[in-house]
Amino acid sequence: MTERKRIRAGILGSGYAARFHFEALKRVTCADVEVIGAYSPGRAKLEEFTSQRGIKPFSSPDELINSSDVVHVCTPPLTHEPLTVAILEKGRHAIVEKPLTGYFGDGSENFSGDTFSRREGLLQTTESLRRMLDAEKKSKGKIMYAENWIYAPAIQKERELIEKSGAQILRMLGEESHSGSHSPVYGIWKFSGGGSLIGKGCHPLAGAVYLKSAEGRSRDEKPIRPVAVSARAHAVTRMPGFMNRGHLRTGYRDIEDYGIMHVVFEDGTFADIIASELALGGVVNRLEVFADNHRTLCSMTPNNAMQTYTPDEKYFKDVYIVEKTETKQGWSWVSPDESWFNGYQHEMEAFYNTAAYGVPLESDSTLAADVISTIYAAYVSAAEKGREVEVVLL
Repeated sequence: MTERKRIRAGILGSGYAARFHFEALKRVTCADVEVIGAYSPGRAKLEEFTSQRGIKPFSSPDELINSSDVVHVCTPPLTHEPLTVAILEKGRHAIVEKPLTGYFGDGSENFSGDTFSRREGLLQTTESLRRMLDAEKKSKGKIMYAENWIYAPAIQKERELIEKSGAQILRMLGEESHSGSHSPVYGIWKFSGGGSLIGKGCHPLAGAVYLKSAEGRSRDEKPIRPVAVSARAHAVTRMPGFMNRGHLRTGYRDIEDYGIMHVVFEDGTFADIIASELALGGVVNRLEVFADNHRTLCSMTPNNAMQTYTPDEKYFKDVYIVEKTETKQGWSWVSPDESWFNGYQHEMEAFYNTAAYGVPLESDSTLAADVISTIYAAYVSAAEKGREVEVVLL
């Protein structure tokens, strides 16, 4: 019988991602996980986060890293590279929120996401990825890419169908859309690294890349990876003619709020990925797989596990129904356990199995790098009105 391991976990960040990471850690069963504390630069927000959870507020990232076995990077994307490298240099594992890295401008005050060279952005992002992957190669620690879609039960069941039936995936259609991000700085390129393509599209794209990789490994012991992408992007809520009725989030400074990617894989098959901030009625999280021997629709949100009706939303005032619906009146698609359907607890269980017992990672740095490389190649394509662009594989 394998000895049960005790693992010390630290959290960098005290916002939305830090909160759901903490909640997911409560459900880890493979090891005894002790959340020792957290660090973020805003002291008041940090102390509120830690006091509510009975954990220690650390005074610096280094102090937290030195005290931890696994560090959760739940900070703004522009900090991911330096923090992840620092964690790996100390030989710790880094669980890194999406996007893994990106391009956040040239540091100038007048930087605008509307005007910079997309090719320069792709080049700088590729170099950032190389530095992170190089740091991982030199470390005892691993980059664990916190892409919950990989571990969503529907995606994992589809992987099983592909592997056991010997299927070839011919095409996929994926989407993540809703009415706007939780983050107060989302909408400013220098903080977010882009708009819908990276903020939303990373999820269904990761699912598609993962399933093609699983198909290739099961058949030939070699992943099938993305090699080219064509894309278009739009800033609908910033158009002069946009009629703002107050239901969609607006105020984006220099990002797109809609994007579509056509991703071609090494074997010539492809995936179409839609991402937007333009969807009312809650989050759309879905990936449809068209294979040569089956067809599967993976619906994380909404799904039909539960539906309920009320003539007046006042009755459900104190009930959580599902993320980002504008009203609870009428019929609602209820998610009885949103975290479970979306894969949050499953990804943490998998990561701590890796940290404690060396179980191979499903959502690793190679998958993360393929996703980020594809998205920044897509930004080049969109700037060039849909011309196909090669994906740099690292």
